[in-house]
Amino acid sequence: MPNNHPAVTGFYHQDTNSIAYVAADPATKRCAIIDPVLDFDRTCRGTHTTFADRMVAFVREQGLTVEWILDTHPHADHFSAAPYLKEVFGAPTTIGEQIVHVQKIWKEIYNLPDFPTDGSQWDRLFKDGEHFRIGELDVEVIFSPGHTAASITYVIGDAAFVHDTLFMPDGGTARADFPGGDARALYRSIQRILELPPETRVFTGHDYQPGDRQPRWESTVAEQRAHNTHFRGGVSEDAFVQTREARDRTLAFPALLLDALQINIRGGRLPEPEANGVSYLKIPLNYFHETGCAAIRELKD
Repeated sequence: MPNNHPAVTGFYHQDTNSIAYVAADPATKRCAIIDPVLDFDRTCRGTHTTFADRMVAFVREQGLTVEWILDTHPHADHFSAAPYLKEVFGAPTTIGEQIVHVQKIWKEIYNLPDFPTDGSQWDRLFKDGEHFRIGELDVEVIFSPGHTAASITYVIGDAAFVHDTLFMPDGGTARADFPGGDARALYRSIQRILELPPETRVFTGHDYQPGDRQPRWESTVAEQRAHNTHFRGGVSEDAFVQTREARDRTLAFPALLLDALQINIRGGRLPEPEANGVSYLKIPLNYFHETGCAAIRELKD
């Protein structure tokens, strides 16, 4: 019987309510790191690798070999630690092929005329339906747009890594109002995920601890079908879109969006240091000042 049950370890990043993962094949001790976080001190605007180093220590303690560093999408609320972990382990970095669409949107917002929008900042771009392996584990890529235009799900054996598509059942679903986002596309992406076998483990990329409970990040397709607050009872596409868009209009502008997207469309790399050896972020002043998130929604398409 083929091996289809990865050993999954989640690492919770308290500052951004994010979860990064190590998914390992127990038979071969080969693994992938999924959506790693680079720490960012918002006060002094400094980066550090404390969180990523926890993952490094775990991999080494377990005697694992890292085969892949997998991004599900370009994150808007934290920096990616993929380049750092590539330096440590030498493993290739990946993301979905539609990253090029997101790069084009944000290239215009940041006014980066020389920025390449071809996804070359990653080692491999995955297509919908593509397969690869982690040790003896089969991995399928499912294109999952909605939260962003580039989001993908990695189905590693019996485990689906959905990041900002489904949250835990009591948390519902992710927002779809960023540039390139689409609530209707999100609904259809979630339907594809819910068509996976009911025992499939679902690992989400954020948990905002509804009701101040302890962080959680693992459910099953069956639990999502039965209990997700945005889907239980068989919600229609139109009803979901209406609810999702109304909810999104109440959400605050993400505190790190303009910082994080500038880094993450580069595959997690900081801008090239200038003559003094320091990297600088380029933040558009007053671009969204008048209308806040409403201005972002104007740029969705």
